[in-house]
Amino acid sequence: MNFIVAYEDNIERRPLLTTCDNLMSELDKQGLKIGDHRESCGANATNHTSRLSLFARLTSQSAKRQFGFSITIGCEPGGPMSDRPRRRRGAGREAKRAARLQTSTEYAAWIDRKIPYFEVLDEEALEVIEHNAETVLEEIGIDFVEYPSALELWREAGADVNGERVRFPRGLCRSIIQASAPSEFIQHARNPERNVIIGGDRTVFVPAYGSPFVRDLDQGRRYATLEDFENFVKLAYMSPGLHHSGGTVCEPVNLPVNKRHFDMVYSHIKYSDKPFMGSVTAPERAQDTIDMAKLVFGEEFVDQNTVITSLINANSPLTFDGTMLGAATVYAENNQATVISPFLLAGAMSPVTVAGTVTQVLAEALAGMAYVQLVRPGAPVVFGTFSAAVSMQTGAPTFGTPEPSLILYAVAALARRLGVPFRSGGGLCGSKVADAQAAYESANTLQTSALAGVNFMLHTAGWLEGGLVMGYEKFIMDADQASILGVMMRGVDMSENGQALDALREVGPGAHFLGAAHTQANFERAFYRSVVADNNSFEQWEQDGALDAAQRAHGTWKQMLHAYEAPSLDASIDEALIDFMTRRKSEFEDRDY
Repeated sequence: MNFIVAYEDNIERRPLLTTCDNLMSELDKQGLKIGDHRESCGANATNHTSRLSLFARLTSQSAKRQFGFSITIGCEPGGPMSDRPRRRRGAGREAKRAARLQTSTEYAAWIDRKIPYFEVLDEEALEVIEHNAETVLEEIGIDFVEYPSALELWREAGADVNGERVRFPRGLCRSIIQASAPSEFIQHARNPERNVIIGGDRTVFVPAYGSPFVRDLDQGRRYATLEDFENFVKLAYMSPGLHHSGGTVCEPVNLPVNKRHFDMVYSHIKYSDKPFMGSVTAPERAQDTIDMAKLVFGEEFVDQNTVITSLINANSPLTFDGTMLGAATVYAENNQATVISPFLLAGAMSPVTVAGTVTQVLAEALAGMAYVQLVRPGAPVVFGTFSAAVSMQTGAPTFGTPEPSLILYAVAALARRLGVPFRSGGGLCGSKVADAQAAYESANTLQTSALAGVNFMLHTAGWLEGGLVMGYEKFIMDADQASILGVMMRGVDMSENGQALDALREVGPGAHFLGAAHTQANFERAFYRSVVADNNSFEQWEQDGALDAAQRAHGTWKQMLHAYEAPSLDASIDEALIDFMTRRKSEFEDRDY
């Protein structure tokens, strides 16, 4: 027989708060007499240590032999040996799960990495790739199109400019970057407690970016709206495993293309107090982002500090277009951070080999980051990369495969050698729904990113369908994985408490640690508890609705949005932002481009 002892609050980890008499009574109902076990705890004992000590004795092999039953800690009272009707707890558990995800005073603004980097290339191989990248820059060059001022800056810096093609003397780009680009920087949030440091041994988890569609279990796949955008900002704000609000978490396609950036930036400011990313789809939209930030932080503060990070993609292969150059220029002039990120689908936009793709990534990133330093020396830059493989059968991008992981490991090492922060990774997958494929592919990229040493992990949560879809359920599942990775990257606690010698002395051979003082002092935070995974018995899982992970995540995000409370925002700042948006929107006609 199996008698099951519950946690009264499965979310907060509080053990069952019944007296031992209640436990004894239940055992008596089953005709199970435990004799002196009652006396060992005391008939009316109420403290956790005593109860857990009793439970430990009842779970021992000797107790099992003596009484013919065992106790499993962590499930609902009842089970196969109980005739009592058991109450359903699904809704309550979802509410508690959501409550755990709410922001509180107990969060980390970023992850301080305590584990070593995983390296796949030795010193000699990295030097070969650096040499080859310099050859690409010198012999082939990079096109800077539709932006004459960039060509002039390069000409003044000593590069060979022929039309829109720029060729660089060996070492020029690297020397420009290393002369002024910071190795790390603070991105300020409107809540100073949520400032993030990007670079060094730190990791910042950031939601997915750029999806025109969203998906949830109720409505399926559909075009994203401003309401969806606001929802994901709120969910990111409430997710302790995410340190950043992100940027275009999904495209609100119900708004005009040329005006939706106002509402997106405003949503980040209004519904979250975490750092956020700026618009890059046109230089004037980048400037609007800057101007809105100045209303929040003050003009002088923005000029001297980074409050915006933006994503600047190379138009691979070996090209930067006018749109990206214009946005990068605006942000650099205003001392705001740019993530210079080659966007590569290996086999289509870069060579099919890992080493060849890494060479191209390095060449493009060097040119882009050096350009930013020419615009304003010292403006923060992040060495970014996004790489996926192309199926040679269908031409579609694939994710979670080994080659992009190898590329990521190699580029991370190159970024450290260059001395700038690194961006890559996330929960990337090609799956259309939050299924096993999504989990496997996302885990492969998330784990690689964590081990490689990514500083700014864009696309951490929500990514589906190769980035076309932002998934509500996927967002919750990914955010949970981010929290797990955070625990892993913080490494092993080697403090006196972590060594636990007192616990070993107290318990000794052949006993249990459940009732030990060390266990009592640490049990609430000893292990990470997933908000998505179900670890209950089959019977309890069945009673709770036999839900799969996506269904549990579905309930979680709904409970989170129901419980959401906006962070405070000064009313005068809010009014100024609304006035600014109203005025700017009135200055030009709606356009869908």
